[in-house]
Amino acid sequence: MKVYTYSQAREKLASLLEESKTEEVVIKRRQGDTYAIVPQPQRARRSPFDVTGLNKGISSKEIVDAIRESRERA
Repeated sequence: MKVYTYSQAREKLASLLEESKTEEVVIKRRQGDTYAIVPQPQRARRSPFDVTGLNKGISSKEIVDAIRESRERA
């Protein structure tokens, strides 16, 4: 575990964030307050179009027919 003062942490925040990936990093303020920097686990990025399908027992032909029918009415 490495302990840095608030001033040291301000000066090299980017390197502290990288360092926190491999070991515990603590920032200590004058009043004695201490804060630990802990990286959060990465969440998998998903496309907003990546949705689960619904199994309604409808064939693709029935879907196409329904779309064509609705377009004819308009």
